[in-house]
Amino acid sequence: MRLRVGTLYAALDRLQAEGLVAADQEEIVDGRARRYYRLTPEGELRLAAEAEQLRHNADTATARLHARGVRQGLGGLPTVFGELGRAQ
Repeated sequence: MRLRVGTLYAALDRLQAEGLVAADQEEIVDGRARRYYRLTPEGELRLAAEAEQLRHNADTATARLHARGVRQGLGGLPTVFGELGRAQ
């Protein structure tokens, strides 16, 4: 995914307003300001909660796919096992 600079900084400004990130430093590179941010303790907690939710969602999706006869094949691509062409 590619974010435009304006989109990225708008998101960082929102995260900073919510207290989830803090500006850490700024430097000039090739005549442009480059800002660095760090997670705040609250941001670390929120990130951990979001990661756990994503893990739960992935586990649920994987279980449902396995129940439908889909498993991960070579190269990470899904393959169907059991009867091919059966109604899902």
